[in-house]
Amino acid sequence: MPRATLGAAAAALLLGCAHHGPVPFAAPAPEHVQSGRRFGPVMDYLRSQVDSAFPGAVLAVGRRDSVLLVAAVGHYGIDDARSVTPETVFDLASLTKVIGLTTACMFLASEGKLELDAPVQRYVPTFRGPGKDRVTIRHLLTHSSGLPAWRPLYIEATTRAAAVALVDTTGLLRQPGDTFVYSDLGAILLTQVVEGLTSQRLDSYLDARVFRPLGMTSTRFLPPSAWRDRIAPTERSQDGTIIRGTVHDENAWKLGGVSGHAGLFSTAPDLARFAQWLLGQTGFLEWTKRQNLPSGSSRALGWDTPSEGSSGGTKLGARAFGHTGFTGTSIWIDPDKDLFIILLTNRVNPTRENGRIARVRPRVADLVVDALTPPP
Repeated sequence: MPRATLGAAAAALLLGCAHHGPVPFAAPAPEHVQSGRRFGPVMDYLRSQVDSAFPGAVLAVGRRDSVLLVAAVGHYGIDDARSVTPETVFDLASLTKVIGLTTACMFLASEGKLELDAPVQRYVPTFRGPGKDRVTIRHLLTHSSGLPAWRPLYIEATTRAAAVALVDTTGLLRQPGDTFVYSDLGAILLTQVVEGLTSQRLDSYLDARVFRPLGMTSTRFLPPSAWRDRIAPTERSQDGTIIRGTVHDENAWKLGGVSGHAGLFSTAPDLARFAQWLLGQTGFLEWTKRQNLPSGSSRALGWDTPSEGSSGGTKLGARAFGHTGFTGTSIWIDPDKDLFIILLTNRVNPTRENGRIARVRPRVADLVVDALTPPP
């Protein structure tokens, strides 16, 4: 496989000349929102999906230098009829893998601390078992490590340490590099890599290196109680209460609410700032190229790329990249169109059995591209 490391110029752009101190992020454009009738069809469509695909949603659309739209539809959920607003906080679920974990890995690789083709055992010596000596960081980022997708750590383990130990000792189902299996266990293992290299818990590292420098003041793991009233609730738990402000993912909950596979909470305006920053980072785009993986996988390093049936619809460019989250979240960024599309919903309220979001995401993306395409 071709290496996907960042060159010196890209590293300097992202991290400055020194490896210490704050990252010199380019400041995003002022958060003014351009309004207009062109987004009428997409907003009409989203309103038609309220109480069908989700209780509430926020859509953000923009370019590197401007936010074109931030608009909300619907309400908080089955137990809360208040209207969702652009400042509503959502459980991002697996968007954590790219907004948080992949970004951390990109920084560490740029600093020369993380080698993508190095064995995971170099960084996590407790990752032992048949075939595991051949599992690399790249395998984890592309979900081709051979690890299973999941196991019920929240049932099997009594502590965070015990849950991590179970991940490290889980056997491979496939040979490394042979098969694509989207794996939360791989992301949890990669979290250990990042925390070992930084000597910080993932939330502290990301807050210092990413969220605070970008001004993402409504993005964090473990949201405080003061945020509760603006957090979109998720699923009804077994005791009948609605989960609100606590991570929806059970394994992330067992891991204390902080993990690379799930746990981040954020707002659409905050993610718009992140997307604008990404659109300005040319070195980062090396991480969003589709990798040479088996079975026709569409995966890049951490990110996904457009493919048949993609949540990004049918009209994004070949260099677009994105990801989805189980709770009903998604982000797509197209550097060729200078475009980002962020859709945050709480489709799991009151139950995860509602899968209608699968048809909503690509439809929204296509409608957004149509709205921004000049008539012939």
